[in-house]
Amino acid sequence: MRPSEPTKPPARVVRFDATERWLHWVNAVLVLVLIATAAALYLDPVSRLVGRRTLMRDVHVYAGVLLPVPYAVAFGWARSARLRDDARRLNRWTADDVRWFRSLGRDPYVRLGKFHPGQKLNAAVTVGAVPVMLGTGAIMRWFSPFPLEWRTGATFVHDWTAVVVFAFAIGHIAKALSDRVALRAMVTGAVDVEWGRARHPRWHDEVAEPGEQP
Repeated sequence: MRPSEPTKPPARVVRFDATERWLHWVNAVLVLVLIATAAALYLDPVSRLVGRRTLMRDVHVYAGVLLPVPYAVAFGWARSARLRDDARRLNRWTADDVRWFRSLGRDPYVRLGKFHPGQKLNAAVTVGAVPVMLGTGAIMRWFSPFPLEWRTGATFVHDWTAVVVFAFAIGHIAKALSDRVALRAMVTGAVDVEWGRARHPRWHDEVAEPGEQP
């Protein structure tokens, strides 16, 4: 009998570089800290369980102040070409993206790029919420120079923006857990070429090269 030939590992293609993965996970940690400390401050059952309200407030404030820092470092210092390309992809909406939304992702003829429309919307909400949350949070924390109307308005906007961010964060986590290949790509940086061809065919046709390694 002939010895069986060793099975070749599936070809891989880089999806995210180290800078992109670092930015994603640092931002994710800060957002989760903000959600957890906000729950300890505003939800009575959690507040009674955790206690230490002053500490929770301070951690919440510092995490909020730090939120823009990873973006500034990633875009201003790291100068990752792949990150800049992906930022352009996230800002570009195609006819296939509209069809995806209209069909709720069920249209089999939609040819998606690197990011599906849900990811693009999540990125827009997350990035747009950063200056809103930072500005309104600053007014709430250092309120003395501001009139009452500003403080009231800042609290309203801050709270409702936080609700929207929380909803998108939960949806993002649920979607990531349902697609383990995409989740691993944010850890290892690479995906199988066949996954890219099946799930993001337009991106695959643009950039995937069988055998490329992270």
